[in-house]
Formats: sequence, structure tokens, C-alpha cells
Amino acid sequence: MSNALRIVHGAFGRVALLDMDGALVRHAHPHCHVLIKADGADTQFLVRDQIVPLTGENAVLINAWEPHAYLHDPRRPRTIILALYIEPIWLAGFRKNWTASGAPGFFDRQSGALSPRIQRLANALAFSMTYQSDSGVEQERLLSDLMIAVIERFSPWRDVTASMRDAARRHTVDWRIRRAASMIRANPGEIGDMSGLAAEVGLSRAHFFRLFEQSLAVPPRVFLNVVRLEYAVGALVNTDVTLAELSDRLGFSAPPHFSRFFRDHAGASPREFRAVACQ
Repeated sequence: MSNALRIVHGAFGRVALLDMDGALVRHAHPHCHVLIKADGADTQFLVRDQIVPLTGENAVLINAWEPHAYLHDPRRPRTIILALYIEPIWLAGFRKNWTASGAPGFFDRQSGALSPRIQRLANALAFSMTYQSDSGVEQERLLSDLMIAVIERFSPWRDVTASMRDAARRHTVDWRIRRAASMIRANPGEIGDMSGLAAEVGLSRAHFFRLFEQSLAVPPRVFLNVVRLEYAVGALVNTDVTLAELSDRLGFSAPPHFSRFFRDHAGASPREFRAVACQ
């Protein structure tokens, strides 16, 4: 069974050491997402519709809101993954146009060969998280250096950010989809039937699904699950809310259903996540 070995969190987002021994469902994150193998067997992810290997020589690179899944092979030994979920606003502190890390196309590839520097920094960060859990300042310094090295190696940010801004100005999200997204963000626990949400904003179910994914790059159910997961992560690391109350807030019929949802999306149960994130 997969579990989280250590999680650090802050203004940068979060970094997790995940001991993976089970698949993760198709999901997305509102973050710049980088996956680096820390130990164990080579493995693979499904990013959109392409199988992408994760090995000791290459990273998996996932843009914000890009659907992906972990493809576990039970015939292989376990894999320990250094998973980075990085906030675009934090990256903007290094270079203003790195806010583009929250937009599609920031990484122009789904994997890339690690440089020796990236490998050294990733290994040092994983070591510090494992053996020096109280070294928050040092870990953030390592993370800063690691993300700068990753972005400068794998993102054409110097060339594409202007075109991203132009594309954003040209692309206007339909007001009905904006309203639906706002309703999901405001009350994720009250959203159940997507047909009902479509009717609420005045669209047929088929048109709603087509227009939602065209506008926001993910299906409405994936968007809802992203909002649910990020709400749960924030509550687990910043409050002492009980799992039963959190399950109820997010609209699950019973705490075990919430725990299964969280494990399938985050690679650890909510109880395990809270324990390793708060140490």
C-alpha cells in the first residue's frame, strides 16, 4: 500500500516523498508539478494520453491542470518519488513571468533528462526531508535551487510567456463556465450531480461538459476533485478538523469514502498525510 514518508509545505506549495505501491486515479493539480525518482524501481505515469517513464535519469513534467495518473506495475518493486507541487505565485518571486507556470504549455515536454545538478539537488532535498525534518529553511533553499534548475532546463519560458499572455487575452471563458467553476470553489461539498450543475448554469449536460473542458482544460468532475483535494490538504495541515467533519464538508457520505478518495489522489490516507506533514 502506498504511503507518504514525509511532506513539507509552505508558501511554495508542498513537496512529498511518496512510497508508491499502488496506482493513482486520473487527476490534476493547480500547481507546477514535477516528479523525480528518489529510490526504487523505474515506473511510469500517464500524462493526458501518453505513457511517460519515470527513471533515475529523467523527470516527469506536468503542467498545471494537466490530467495525469500513476500507472503502478505490481510486478515491480516499490518506487519512492519526490513529488513537487509548486505555487506559481511563489515562483514569480524568482522571475515575474514564472507565474506562467500556472498556465498550459509552461513545460513544452512531458519528461526530460536530468542534469547532474538537478540530480544532486533532488537527492539533497530528499535526504534532508528524510533525516533532517526540522531543517525548513535549508529545505526551502534546496527547493528554490532545484526549481530554478528544472525550469531553466525544461521550460521555454523566455520565449512562450508573451504568447501565453496574448493567448490569455484572446481566450475568454464563457460566463456560464465561470459561474459553474465559482460554484464548485465556493461549495465543493454541495456539488454532486454534474447534470444538475449544468442545468443550474443553463446548459445541456453534453454542451456543459464540452464547453467546460474546452475552457478550463479538464472535465468538470476532475475540476471538482482538484478543489476537494486542495481543500482537504489545507485543512489537514492547517487545522485540527476531524476527518469525519472534513468528510462531511466535502460531501462524502462516510469518512471511509473520503479516505479512499484522498488516497487515490494523493498516495496516502488523510490520517497518514496529516501525521507526516505536521512532524
